[in-house]
Amino acid sequence: MSPKLPRMTGKDLIRALRRHGLEVFDQEGSHVFLHRRLPDGRFSNRGTVPVHAGKILPPKTLKSILRDAGLIIDHLIELL
Repeated sequence: MSPKLPRMTGKDLIRALRRHGLEVFDQEGSHVFLHRRLPDGRFSNRGTVPVHAGKILPPKTLKSILRDAGLIIDHLIELL
């Protein structure tokens, strides 16, 4: 059985994604955009994380961001 999805803010998620190797490259309002630099110098698809002053991310939003980043819940918990 997989572990329970942690409850976290956008700011906490960005910190974990940066440990996973993603880079913050832009921000529009309350949305932060991240991407990963590939070995050939290009960038991967971008991911978007909403950062709303201390609000917990909805579970479906968190799952979608993790899927886009190629992370599983176990690995996310290790990165926290």
